Amino acid sequence: MNYFQEKSRLRLKQDCLCHVEHILAKSKISDKTIFINRFNNHFDVLIESLFEIYGDQYDFSIHIKNLCHELAHSWLKRDKWLKTSDAHREQHGDWFNSSGMTGAVCYVDLFSGSLLGLQQKLGYLKELGITYLHLMPLFKSPEQENDGGYAVSSYREIDSKLGSMDDFRQLVKSFREAGISLVLDFVNNHTSDEHTWALKAKSGDPRYQNFYYLFKDRQIPDKFESSLREIFPEVRRGNFTWNSEMNKWVWTTFHSYQWDLNYRNPDVFVAMVGEMLYLANLGVDILRLDAVPFTWKEFGTTCENLPQAHSIIKALNACTRIAAPGLIFKSEAIVHPDDVIKYVSPGKCQISYNPTIMALSWEALATREVKLMVESLKYRFKLPENTAWVNYVRSHDDIGWTFSDDDAQYLGINGYDHRRFLNVFYSGDFPGGFAKGYKFQYNPSNGDMRICGTTASLAGLEDALQRNDIGRINDAVNRIMLLYALSASIGGIPLLYLGDEIGALNDTSFLNNPGKAHDGRWVHRTAFDWEKTQQTDFENTPEAQLFNGIKRIFLTRKQVNAFSLNTLQLIDSNHPSILLFIKRDHKNVVLCLFNFNEQESLSSIPVEFFGKTAVDLITNSEISLPKKLPLNGYEFKWYSMSVS
Repeated sequence: MNYFQEKSRLRLKQDCLCHVEHILAKSKISDKTIFINRFNNHFDVLIESLFEIYGDQYDFSIHIKNLCHELAHSWLKRDKWLKTSDAHREQHGDWFNSSGMTGAVCYVDLFSGSLLGLQQKLGYLKELGITYLHLMPLFKSPEQENDGGYAVSSYREIDSKLGSMDDFRQLVKSFREAGISLVLDFVNNHTSDEHTWALKAKSGDPRYQNFYYLFKDRQIPDKFESSLREIFPEVRRGNFTWNSEMNKWVWTTFHSYQWDLNYRNPDVFVAMVGEMLYLANLGVDILRLDAVPFTWKEFGTTCENLPQAHSIIKALNACTRIAAPGLIFKSEAIVHPDDVIKYVSPGKCQISYNPTIMALSWEALATREVKLMVESLKYRFKLPENTAWVNYVRSHDDIGWTFSDDDAQYLGINGYDHRRFLNVFYSGDFPGGFAKGYKFQYNPSNGDMRICGTTASLAGLEDALQRNDIGRINDAVNRIMLLYALSASIGGIPLLYLGDEIGALNDTSFLNNPGKAHDGRWVHRTAFDWEKTQQTDFENTPEAQLFNGIKRIFLTRKQVNAFSLNTLQLIDSNHPSILLFIKRDHKNVVLCLFNFNEQESLSSIPVEFFGKTAVDLITNSEISLPKKLPLNGYEFKWYSMSVS
């Protein structure tokens, strides 16, 4: 900012402060200084972030005052118990990053039928050690096609099939009392075409037509299209949809019924802050920001990962620091590893999916080599303080091979060819392979596609059960355990896709549902089979091995503080299939070994640990560490030693 801009900013801050003080003065709440202090502490970041994208607009100050009005009124509505939690979390900025934080994710209807049904599954979640539960989109959305709920028609209404907003409020409180933080999606890049804003736009309301990107002809869309990629090319080519009600083209990055919001309009930002803070005031602990790279559009670019997208997130975060500081953001950016990390900081998204390690874990299983994962971990894993990775084995989405081509090239791997190999391997077309995946969104223009499938089917359990081959079944179970052990110990928060712990397999029944048949991701969005949980009492079943094994992994993790830390020390195992790293805290050193091969393999042990007595954290037995340590096929080991 130049001198005159700085003077203007200071004047605007003073005007806004007077405005919120006037609002607070009308309230009977006693300790209003809490809000004023937070406002003063975070307003500069807020205004600087918004100035970067709206500073050239003549009515900038009006929108800022409207925003401050929203912040003050939202804070006044915030329940007392949430304000108490806010104060605690402000003092403990990394409250989410502990070895006790263990995540799970589910669709409510598929897991428990309804929100009331989910209440009844609390004991099951506690038995698994879950302290973080991500509920996939549960808001009102179009009846038929709705992208799994990611086409939101109202951020303030629960899908009636799942229950009511009162049911959700009760769920939040009961889960918080049980020590489980709740995570919801904040779909902030787009709304459904049935959202009230979209309906008003269709009716001709100029204010709400400016909430979206609308074009009277193809001149501007074609100019943009030349540099955009296609997200769902099997469903629809291009990024724009003709709407006959308005006789205009609408920007629709994902599906034709998902209209991209026009963040060039500050009115949109203010409105979305209102929706965000409404969710925060329900008691939600974490909001997953959906499709964060796509929120800003610029001619001549891919319209992904632009600086203004980061400014939007910084401004949203500053709003929460002022009005709901107990809330944090989770980034969903499935992009190049270097771009993923840019979204993660205390001032943007405090936690983030780790799509690179997820993809490279599957890559290592296919190749029986860990070199590409190791190369990525060297340079693309460390995060700022008070942030954390969310380490997932599978999600509701497809798998895209988001490793760095630079890393691959350094190792003599052609990135394009390697992705083609991985797609062939996990689609089940590779001779002798174990995976039974499902091809997703093949793009004939560039040969790109992604892979769908449950963890168990991709890891070989479906194939093994069809063959009735005990050896293959054991290998598949051990692959799944290996992946979850890595997610639990590498650093950050492990995330269980509910159903993985009982070996859920692909389900092609979605092909019979017209609203889902075109979307292959439903092959792994399976209904939870509660009858399978009855098999967990029988030791020799895959269900029992997985349930008890994953539960043991999570229980062990809770006892090892070092597992939550973002830092790790990579060690050369002298074997291409074995990943070896060290996790340290002020009390313990933990050797973590993972064999991505079905054969027994030998790993070197660092010289400093030869002959030292270590505790096997899974078996709780002691061992004198040898120079070479054998690992069975797909075995993992955690050896702990006290810091001397």
